[in-house]
Amino acid sequence: MPTTKNKIKIATILPYKENYTFGKASAASLWVSEFYKNSKFKNYNYIYGCTKYKDYLTKNYINIKLKNIKSKLKSATKEYTDKLTKKFKNGSYDLIEVHNRPLILEGLIKKISSRFIMYFHNDPLSMKGSKTVKQRLGIILNVEKIIFVSEWTRKRFFQDIDEKLKTKTEVVYPSVNLKKEISKKKNYITFIGKLNESKGYDLFSKAIIKILDEFPEWKAFSLGDEERRKIFINHKNHYELGFLSHKRVLDLLDKTSISVVPSKWEEPFGRIALEATSRGCATIISNRGGLTETTNHAIILKNLDSSFIYRQIKYLIKNKKYRQLVQKKSFENVEHVISENTIMIDKIRQESLPYSNFNFIKNKLKIMNIYNQGQKLNHRLYNISLGKKFSNGFIRNGHDVLEISDRDFIKNNRTLSLFPIKNNFQKYLIETFRNYNPDLIFFGHTKNIDLETIDNFKSINRNLIISQWNEDPIMPSLAYSKKNIENIKKYTNIVDHTFITTHPDELKKQKKDIQNLHFFFVPVDKNIEFFNVYNLRPQKDLFYAMSHGVNRATLKEGVEDDRIIFLNNLVKKIPDIKYDFYGFANKQPIWGNNFFRSLINSKMGLNLSRGKPTKYYSSNRIASIMGNGLLTFINKKVMMNDFFNDNEMVFYDNINDLSEKIRFYSNNDKLRKKIAMKGQKKYFKLFNERRITKYFIDISTGKNFQLF
Repeated sequence: MPTTKNKIKIATILPYKENYTFGKASAASLWVSEFYKNSKFKNYNYIYGCTKYKDYLTKNYINIKLKNIKSKLKSATKEYTDKLTKKFKNGSYDLIEVHNRPLILEGLIKKISSRFIMYFHNDPLSMKGSKTVKQRLGIILNVEKIIFVSEWTRKRFFQDIDEKLKTKTEVVYPSVNLKKEISKKKNYITFIGKLNESKGYDLFSKAIIKILDEFPEWKAFSLGDEERRKIFINHKNHYELGFLSHKRVLDLLDKTSISVVPSKWEEPFGRIALEATSRGCATIISNRGGLTETTNHAIILKNLDSSFIYRQIKYLIKNKKYRQLVQKKSFENVEHVISENTIMIDKIRQESLPYSNFNFIKNKLKIMNIYNQGQKLNHRLYNISLGKKFSNGFIRNGHDVLEISDRDFIKNNRTLSLFPIKNNFQKYLIETFRNYNPDLIFFGHTKNIDLETIDNFKSINRNLIISQWNEDPIMPSLAYSKKNIENIKKYTNIVDHTFITTHPDELKKQKKDIQNLHFFFVPVDKNIEFFNVYNLRPQKDLFYAMSHGVNRATLKEGVEDDRIIFLNNLVKKIPDIKYDFYGFANKQPIWGNNFFRSLINSKMGLNLSRGKPTKYYSSNRIASIMGNGLLTFINKKVMMNDFFNDNEMVFYDNINDLSEKIRFYSNNDKLRKKIAMKGQKKYFKLFNERRITKYFIDISTGKNFQLF
């Protein structure tokens, strides 16, 4: 979903064998934690992994427990992917970043509608899911960007692939923080890495024994581990420290004079070489893989054998000035800096997301507006149809709108087929979506859109915004509200935003946790509410219209709610008032043009809604009454005084207070007209169809908009 530039919600997925902890972190974990700390998206970035340790590198880490890590019969990768899928379906991420596991990426793409970035920390040709050309082409097709830790790893990825496809890739190197000054050096020589032959530990061991015999004032340190150890260094001046935390490694490098990285295998990058040079070590490296991309100031081994390593170390020991020059140049010319490369990563993230979409930049959106147009009711609801007003507002704000009437489609396409018509409606929606490719789907009061259909929409257009609206009451005092809340909740986990005509706090009081919930006010429309009753000569005093549901043209027999009781008592208190009530005392509801004819023949309107008065909730009749210039009465508990003052609307405490005020204003035409005119003017200023639909779009696209 579109978001503001600093509110991109990101899920970062580590390989499940990575330990995202202070004591056990390796290359990928260090990469993620260091760039996270400097990112402008850090407050919206969550990191997923699996570890049995508790000293997490950052607070935003979410640990996934796995049962099959050591199983030979069940796949830990599949279990990890399945658990991540469940997590992501419950929460919406704008961007999912997968580190070093193509198979996890493949599994998530099939089930999650999001945008993806793939990170390769190792040789892509050595990993399941990216070994074949077909697999690598699939990755290019399905992600926004591929990030490599070196040019060497990118070159490996594009083996037998047209390099013109590189435009979808970037190289972002592992990086370090700069130090202000070089630390005082000691006569230390270090080897850091797996203590095995592929890392060149066998070569180092032979060379270092000769060095320590020849230069007894020097000491050597080996940091790392190896489950199947074959190489050991036995010397009184050699210290094997095992696997140390990253901080302790850096502390040792601060004191180290010479660091040796003699890898035999093709290093994807070589983080230790970078860290050693950044700490001012004179660093000796082999020329394998991406090692030479770590720095321009290392000593590169021309021959990868123990005697050549011995000669290079010996030369650095005996030539102190040269050694210090190499140390100084290494320290002052660090190639890869965290602060700089974090900016690069954040820029890649931004460019991967919807607000860079052309339509959003131009603010000219294509909108699919799905609502009940009431064709089957012969359009008798046109004047109170919010969906119609929304279409008008979107269009007048410069957007394009495609309207779909879900209930009318289903009614008009009923056949004798064994297949439910609702299935045909899903096909119609999906094919229409493919043809129109909207930026925003906006729907209200429907249960006819399958969740699977919405998943299809998101897979077709990853920039898509989806928002729903609901105008019905949600107060706990009304039995109907329970059903209405369930209707709203059906889609809340899959849409980006939900708009309701009651203050959202009312749902919080009921402990209904719905994310991205917003209030909206029933809009007026200049082409629908176009009368100025305060300039006319109405014959009636008070107008009120109710129904037992807008889809019913008539009253339900035997149904009586609190509104009927209230109106009966009101009539008894002030029988001399000229009432024009509909849906009351066997007087049937009125619709369409008949509604307007009656409305404009009354001076004043009563805004009385179902249920107990609730903060901000009003039936949509309020737009008809105030928008057409009738003086409007409303209960104080609805708190409309947050929008209107006493010179724009009349607030009453109870039925006695209302009775007195109706009688007063029926005899004071001048004041009645003045308040009605001001109320209408304020309503059109705050809550017209253009402003309300701009509010919908701004909120849906992550912009700030104060409705009142």
